[in-house]
Amino acid sequence: MSRIDGRKNDELRPVEIIPNINKFAEGSCLIRCGNTHVLCTASVEDRPPRHVPEGEGWVTAEYSMLPRANRERSRRDISKLKLNGRSAEIQRLIGRALRSVVDMKKLGPWNITIDCDVLQGDGGTRTTSITGGFVAMMLAFRKMIEAGQLAEYPVSGYVAAVSAGIVDDVPLLDLCYEEDSSAMVDMNCVMDDQGRLIEIQGTGEERPFTLDEQRQLVELCEKGILRLQALQKEILGL
Repeated sequence: MSRIDGRKNDELRPVEIIPNINKFAEGSCLIRCGNTHVLCTASVEDRPPRHVPEGEGWVTAEYSMLPRANRERSRRDISKLKLNGRSAEIQRLIGRALRSVVDMKKLGPWNITIDCDVLQGDGGTRTTSITGGFVAMMLAFRKMIEAGQLAEYPVSGYVAAVSAGIVDDVPLLDLCYEEDSSAMVDMNCVMDDQGRLIEIQGTGEERPFTLDEQRQLVELCEKGILRLQALQKEILGL
């Protein structure tokens, strides 16, 4: 099928990661996946949450969309005096994804907060946040190593995420907004650089999907994630 932006069915949108975009954060980047732009910052504190065993660290995330990140203005969460349910679900996903590759004992008594703020949303904001959030986190770890706060990077590998879906019965990688809004099936996939799945979120929006279709979508996501991780490694120089 012909895609709205002319891409092949297994092709990512143009991706750019600009590191060290924030002067004050220990780690930061601006990640652009097509017309989805997310600012990711990593902040380091020496106060892990109370539930964390003594001597271990923690990684958590917060996610929000600026009022004009979408086609119409949305209200800020603070104006509603509570976190939007969608934002809460997404920030939990980002935190789980990043923690999956972090050794909390090696991290030691540090708390890392990843803030993902969507400047412009055109589909795939949660997956873009995970991919950029990992880069911001690694840049923070680099600064901690330089400061003598860490002996090594406390990670087991890289993590990135991407979406895929079925539109007009055709599996497609990395859906933009128009494709996502008309998708029969929508999937978000998070993987490490050993090809291991961290999380799959798959939904039959307009119809159920088969195990074979699920496999096709996961394989599409794997292709895209490998490309994203190659870019992460290039940006980080590791």
